[in-house]
Amino acid sequence: MNNIKRFLRDFTGFGIDDKRLNLAKKNILGSFIIKGLNIGISLLLIPLIINYLEPTRYGIWITLSSIVGWFGFFDIGLGNGLRNRLAQAFAKDDQDLARIYISTTYAILTIIIIGVLVLFYIINPFLNWNNILNAAEDIIAPNELSLLASFVFTFFSVQFVLKLINTILMADQMPAKASLFDFMGKVISLIFIFILIKTTEGSLLSLGIAISFSPLIVLILSSIWFFNRKYKHIKPGLNFVKFDKAKDLFNLGTKFFIIQIAVIFLYQTNNIIITQLFGPEQVTSYNVSFQYFSVLLMVSSILISPFWSAFTEAWVKNDIEWIKNVMKKLYIIWFFLLITGILMLIFSKHIYNIWIGDKVLIPYLMSALVGIWILMITWNSIFSQFLNGIGKLKIQLYLGISSAIINIPLAIFLGMKIGIFGVLLANIIVGLAGTIIYPIQYKKIINNHAKGIWND
Repeated sequence: MNNIKRFLRDFTGFGIDDKRLNLAKKNILGSFIIKGLNIGISLLLIPLIINYLEPTRYGIWITLSSIVGWFGFFDIGLGNGLRNRLAQAFAKDDQDLARIYISTTYAILTIIIIGVLVLFYIINPFLNWNNILNAAEDIIAPNELSLLASFVFTFFSVQFVLKLINTILMADQMPAKASLFDFMGKVISLIFIFILIKTTEGSLLSLGIAISFSPLIVLILSSIWFFNRKYKHIKPGLNFVKFDKAKDLFNLGTKFFIIQIAVIFLYQTNNIIITQLFGPEQVTSYNVSFQYFSVLLMVSSILISPFWSAFTEAWVKNDIEWIKNVMKKLYIIWFFLLITGILMLIFSKHIYNIWIGDKVLIPYLMSALVGIWILMITWNSIFSQFLNGIGKLKIQLYLGISSAIINIPLAIFLGMKIGIFGVLLANIIVGLAGTIIYPIQYKKIINNHAKGIWND
């Protein structure tokens, strides 16, 4: 019994006099509770929305959401750049520098988003959203779809700036509190959807507005709360906007920006390719499978995300042994995710039947390919958290660009040759390089053998 207790203590970090690790573990426990509830609500929302809209309209909504999500790269990597710089400022207990970085980032992002919104409102009347989404006009009228796109894009853009409060919490090694906002937003969305089900019939416009507006409520209230309490001393203000710091943020942020674009091309284009090649209904089949295996992605994120800023702090303080010990624990966690993924695949058909019923057909091969892809992402994320935390981004940058360039034409080619499975196979093929190269880079850096591009 003592040996078991000792193993659990060593593995979890509780009971060990390690403030950084214990903080990470407490966040993991908090995130498990919050994101566990979040996952439950997300899984509940899918059949509710499908039943409310029907599968084809649901596929249209998912595809539109993906397209709008692409514009997440308009922060030009500033969010992640701020996270690293803030973590460094917190490690050095430099509150003035932290406040300058926060104020400057809010100012720059606000300027960018105003410009993007103006441009969108000019262009949107000329866009044929029915053609973009391959949506028949008898399913949804062009003017309704255009109006929906306007609402969703506007709400998303405002969120874009307000989400910086999440970045501050993560830089302060408190991702559990950041994940609470997403959970609260989904709770509000669930309430709105129940109201829509009772009062309306299959309105895609009403659903889009409800889901897009819900997170705004939470982010506005949480920003007011934190900047008037815990973060009052680093509250953004015009007097602390220093555009000369923008260069520092952009130098790091630009690398994150390009990586973000590559990630969008890798992970957010499937819905567009599938809807164009096979129709919106097939997007629903793919999305249900993706959401099912995304449970692994969510669990991985819960376990790994606290360590980005912790790695930054440890690197600044040259605590290499701590980093090595944490990475060993993350390998063990990934092994358990692998076993869980295999079990999820074995029982997938039974779970789909219980969860979705017979409204959506999901082939077994689709589940297998999505499961493999998700497990590859979770493996790569172990190393990207470390590399992001210490700012060694050049290999991720080059791999991301090359993968993004290859992925779309390969997905279209294989999709046309072997069907929807070809699109998913393309994702796996382009992801293989990272699964091999990132561990090699980590080993070189941590053992002080990295030179040239391996150390950039």
